[in-house]
Amino acid sequence: MAENELILKDIFQHCSDVQLREINVQSFPKLLLIYVDGMINADMIMSNVLRPLMYDGLPQGLGTIDSVAQMLHEDLFSILQIKKLSDFKEITEHILKGNLAILADGDDIALLADVSMFETRSVEESSGEITLRGSRESFTEHLRTNTTLLRRILPTPKLKLETMQLGNLTKTDIVLAYIEGIVSTTVLDEVRKRLSRIQIDGILESGYIEEFIEENRFSPFSQLGSTERPDVVAAGMLEGKFAIMTNGSPFVLVAPITFWGGLQAPDDYYERLLFVNFSRWIRYLFIFFSVIFPSIYVALTNFHPEMVPPKLMVTIAALREMSPFPTVIEVFIMELMFEGLREAGIRLPQQIGPLVTVAGALVIGEAAVRAGIISAPIVIVVSAAGIASFVIPRYRAGYPLRILRFPLLMLSGAFGLLGLAIGIIVIIIHMVQLNSFGTPFLAPAAPFNPRGLQDVLMRWPRKPAKLTAPNHKADRP
Repeated sequence: MAENELILKDIFQHCSDVQLREINVQSFPKLLLIYVDGMINADMIMSNVLRPLMYDGLPQGLGTIDSVAQMLHEDLFSILQIKKLSDFKEITEHILKGNLAILADGDDIALLADVSMFETRSVEESSGEITLRGSRESFTEHLRTNTTLLRRILPTPKLKLETMQLGNLTKTDIVLAYIEGIVSTTVLDEVRKRLSRIQIDGILESGYIEEFIEENRFSPFSQLGSTERPDVVAAGMLEGKFAIMTNGSPFVLVAPITFWGGLQAPDDYYERLLFVNFSRWIRYLFIFFSVIFPSIYVALTNFHPEMVPPKLMVTIAALREMSPFPTVIEVFIMELMFEGLREAGIRLPQQIGPLVTVAGALVIGEAAVRAGIISAPIVIVVSAAGIASFVIPRYRAGYPLRILRFPLLMLSGAFGLLGLAIGIIVIIIHMVQLNSFGTPFLAPAAPFNPRGLQDVLMRWPRKPAKLTAPNHKADRP
């Protein structure tokens, strides 16, 4: 063991948290215990490793023993997860993940015992996906906790969890989850191929993986969904989707997705039909309003005043008389200010974030109007559009719509309604060209599928369905 000990000591040189402890027991070879301080269960080591060695002694009636590691494994230690390894690279990786390595003098085999234990965040309610009805559980940073949450919802052997490692240095564990018989084998083969092509030193969050495996990185629209809710992931897999869980991240990637999925809330599938359909149409109306209302205001007041009621146009012109900037510049400034306040509200502590956002918008808007820098109608337009954008249930789904307001605003300021129409057409063409692992991004609207549109426009009453059909569409969050 002397040579092995020197090699391992050289590997862990300057690693102050890695402990190497020599143990001498009567009638027993010298043992070396290697572990990472803070990542192991000291009570388990004491009761399952040290106590058998110190007090129980050598077991009686042993047959032929090839190595000390075999004797320790079969007769002394009661730890369930034990491996015997001889490769130094594998031994090092297991030690750094919370395993205890035991080397015996005279043996060329190391015994690896899983005694890992470290602090993890408990299961809490999701702060980014608030629902009025449904599960209050969300994923955590611990991978096995996340797979357990998913397994509790889907206690079926058809739920498959494929484990792999990514990152040359971080060796991050990830899990590819899907339901056998429902997910498309073509989609599975494609995602496995894309994951195998990832070559990077470290994977610190699921966003790293998302950027590597999505098809169009420069599109404002994400081609993979991201959620903290186990029920959303389970519902997606019942539709034939797959999920990618990353150790150290509570955000799980789900694909394939469509544009409409980001506009639907989880409790759309938990509440009664009339409430859901009313809320969904209100949501669609406000989302459309938030994207194009500032651009329509600029186009109508600058290029098409004849389309505005005369009394209203006179009022707008009177309020804008003292404004030093063109309408499009005013709207652009206020849009930037509103987005800045929204970002500040997110980054500030939770207790004062919303207060800063609301109070800041009111104070700055009122001060700008009183100072004659911004006209009052601009504040109303931008505030109404900004508040309307908050109806989007999934925060990430609102990012592209917020970004696209600015190019639409510039086109409207330059060419009026013609520029706005051109901008909308270009956006739709881009969305039609997108796909998520073979699924068109605008499906079922493009390509047109009348049956698929039923779940987009409104939620219909549930009907019994077989879970084994490859194209099954489940009622989902």
